[in-house]
Amino acid sequence: GGGPAGLLGGLGGLLRHNASTGSVVSGGLGDLLNSFNQAGHGDVANSWVKDGPERQPAPQQIEQSIGPDVLAQLEKATGLSKDELLQRLGQALPKAVDALTPDSRIPTAQEAGAHISSGTA
Repeated sequence: GGGPAGLLGGLGGLLRHNASTGSVVSGGLGDLLNSFNQAGHGDVANSWVKDGPERQPAPQQIEQSIGPDVLAQLEKATGLSKDELLQRLGQALPKAVDALTPDSRIPTAQEAGAHISSGTA
């Protein structure tokens, strides 16, 4: 396995939606946080964006938030079992979102594109 980084690469691919890199991050990230909000776990997801300790999501919170379709795609893409996938996402998502939101907010597509192309991502 590629560890959390490889897993996030796969997740990034799912969030990409054939868009430019900037809107991928802001759009995909926004979609991800929205899905946690809609599932009633926005407080957990928002802790990853804001300064302070990131709250670790429970496996069922991730499952409810990203939904069975995305989970099935990730299982197929990574070859991991659902339980293994949820465990790794629980560790990787807070770190990834925290890294993508240095200003404690979701970057605009332009900011995200600049952030990525400057090689700091």
